[in-house]
Amino acid sequence: MQNTKPLHSKTYDTHFPKLTPQQLAENKKIKVICGMSGGVDSSVSAFILQQQGYQVEGLFMKNWEEDDDTDYCTAAADLADAQAVCDKLGIHLHKINFAAEYWDNVFEHFLSEYKAGRTPNPDILCNKEIKFKAFLDYAAEDLGAHYIATGHYVRRSGDDSNARILRGLDNNKDQSYFLHALTKKQVGQSLFPVGEIEKPIVRAIAEDLGLITAKKKDSTGICFIGERKFKDFLARFLPAQPGDIKTTEGEVIGRHQGLMYHTLGQRKGLGIGGIKGKDENAWYVAEKDLANNVLIVAQGHDNSALQSVGLIAKQLTWVSEQPLCEPLRCTVKTRYRQTDIPCLVTPTNEDTVEVRFDEPQIAVTPGQSAVFYQGEECLGGGVIEQQIK
Repeated sequence: MQNTKPLHSKTYDTHFPKLTPQQLAENKKIKVICGMSGGVDSSVSAFILQQQGYQVEGLFMKNWEEDDDTDYCTAAADLADAQAVCDKLGIHLHKINFAAEYWDNVFEHFLSEYKAGRTPNPDILCNKEIKFKAFLDYAAEDLGAHYIATGHYVRRSGDDSNARILRGLDNNKDQSYFLHALTKKQVGQSLFPVGEIEKPIVRAIAEDLGLITAKKKDSTGICFIGERKFKDFLARFLPAQPGDIKTTEGEVIGRHQGLMYHTLGQRKGLGIGGIKGKDENAWYVAEKDLANNVLIVAQGHDNSALQSVGLIAKQLTWVSEQPLCEPLRCTVKTRYRQTDIPCLVTPTNEDTVEVRFDEPQIAVTPGQSAVFYQGEECLGGGVIEQQIK
């Protein structure tokens, strides 16, 4: 049952400028489809757009077909929350199933990367192929949208034809790392209403409105697969191959259950420690020897075996859609939440760059993304092919 009473949030009024009647009238001509995940960020995004005068409708994407015999039927609960929010806001909620597209364009790649011994980031591919491609195309072509909107913590600058991605205002929640593979065209057709505020403000707005999602915890885990145990989930699709754990000197000190369960720099879950003749320093994954199915470990966080002076990245995407033609001084992140690393990026061909760090780094992981920044702007990135030792 849709609400017909206008909703009000004092927190919103405090943090957003009041638009003029002319601005509201202009926005009223613009249709925005807001992706509704059943979480607080997308819920508040839809409300912000409403307050700014846009014609707002919601869309819930189902991108994963759950098994009937699992306890992970989160999609039904998320849909119920999304519907409750849309009813409260008085907006229509569309529903679409992109499970086939997700399987073909995201999940099969995810499995093949794990099979090849790399550690992929499916959320980046999901954003590129599903949220900002399948959803964007459906919203524009089938629903007549001028823009889509999502609850991502990023900002955009520039006009629609030359849009750029900036980090979200909330440094702790900034998600530009996950959106680096978008083109300026995709960014130009997208709005990010919560990117301009901090997470506590988002929750405060949701509280003001009495939204069911106000206290809902943030989702973690792989995009659209939820919070099930990753090891159990992966084992359903890829057969595990146990093997030896060796030191960098070649000494066997344990067994692993499968290389795919481990990532470079990992410390926990190795099942080794207290080895006779070794000191108490923690063990870390230094390398994966695919040919021999051996997990190679090194002792101590500062061990040189864990460090890289740079990386090679391929499958490059630049938000500007202009390939890099000359060396670039910038910063890079090789994983989410990492502090920016000053570096020099040198193109070796149109689809490969060599990145040299100012200081050696640990846990540079093939399959993960290297994402480049200049100040607040996210320039783009690529997939880490190998470390430079």
